Amino acid sequence: MTLVFGQLITDVNNCTLCESHLPEGVRPVLQLQPSAKVLIIGQAPGRKVHASGIPFEDASGDRLREWMGVDREIFYDSSKIAIMPMGFCYPGKGKSGDLPPRPECAPTWHAKLLNHLPELKLTLLIGHYAQNYYLKDKPSTLTATVQAWRNLAPNTLPLPHPSPRNNIWLKRNSWFAQELIPELQGQVAKALS
Repeated sequence: MTLVFGQLITDVNNCTLCESHLPEGVRPVLQLQPSAKVLIIGQAPGRKVHASGIPFEDASGDRLREWMGVDREIFYDSSKIAIMPMGFCYPGKGKSGDLPPRPECAPTWHAKLLNHLPELKLTLLIGHYAQNYYLKDKPSTLTATVQAWRNLAPNTLPLPHPSPRNNIWLKRNSWFAQELIPELQGQVAKALS
């Protein structure tokens, strides 16, 4: 399994499927090991993450680690936490933020990678792109999906994107910090123990 997994990661890192659509070029950013207990499925790397090659190496990552109740050492321990965005490369800048993740990535790679993550205990679906892809019978809005977290717990938790762009959403939805963050921290701690 190790050789097969290693080859799969090499194939992902060498992928050029949507290269012609990536204004800053191909640079897949993900973090995976078969022993991981927690999986984070996010959107796509931003410009800063594209430059560093380190997932969630930005303000969104700082907030996500705070939400999860983990430090950088645990967060970047690929034997514990896997990170697999919907789009592995930076999609470029749009009118009001980054463009959506490229649609080729998840159908091409996710199932293959998930087959090599047998130890997963908790999956975090961050933002509507991940939620739309993985939750077939979900409410129509991100807010309603996140509010319905109890229907998915304890193995899956839907979260808003931790971007500073979502400060208004977080302010309007104070229940998120009061109800879901403590549950999230408890489930992460349990999965990693």
